[in-house]
Amino acid sequence: MGPLARKARRAGASVWRSLLVGVAACLFASASIAQRAVTFFEPSPPKGPVVVLVSGVDGVQAYQEFGQRLAALGFYTVLVDGRDVMVAPWEPPAPQGRAHLDAVIRAALSAPQASSSKAMLVGFSLGGAGVLVHGAPMKEQVAAVVAYYPATALMGQDLAAVAARWQAPVLVLAGEKDTYRNCCLIASMRALESAPKRVPFELVVYPQANHGFNLGSYPFFFRSEDAEDAWNRTLAFLQKYRPANDR
Repeated sequence: MGPLARKARRAGASVWRSLLVGVAACLFASASIAQRAVTFFEPSPPKGPVVVLVSGVDGVQAYQEFGQRLAALGFYTVLVDGRDVMVAPWEPPAPQGRAHLDAVIRAALSAPQASSSKAMLVGFSLGGAGVLVHGAPMKEQVAAVVAYYPATALMGQDLAAVAARWQAPVLVLAGEKDTYRNCCLIASMRALESAPKRVPFELVVYPQANHGFNLGSYPFFFRSEDAEDAWNRTLAFLQKYRPANDR
């Protein structure tokens, strides 16, 4: 385990101790909200703008490094399981996914490590669909949304109606060759791009990329150049739209 991973583990333990009561109150207020996993990465310096990461259907493990990298750059980062936010046809349903995401955001914003009054969201695949459907309409809690290869097939037949509800700027990062379970086809990303909307929207398409192109744990799909470009675009987007009190 490298120094960054050890730091993140210690930070996570520290934040768990300080937030246990508050998070429990928020996340378990309703027994129907199923919390699989929530991981906290403390920023350096000690306070920073809040970023909530929402994983894909495979759970949180593949996204730990992403959270660690954000924390090292000064973001107070919270990683949640996408299966608690968005319904996948092959998974048990999470009917209160929006309520769960809202509770996580509120708990993070109330933490002593948070310096922002709004959160920024980054979702992957299933979690990408979750942040677009549930997070982007949260005007009071969310400042910006980034969706990596979102599972648009799970967002309903009317993608224009989804886009019309957005209240925060959105960046979508997609692979031209993505055919994962027919959930993340590039045609649906372009349908989102062409749909009328009231907020800034950007679609970035990587011509040779498939699903999970930024994840080292997906060796057959991982593309280092695309991954680094997507990371840099994500950082620039978060910096551009971070809440004004963090500038």
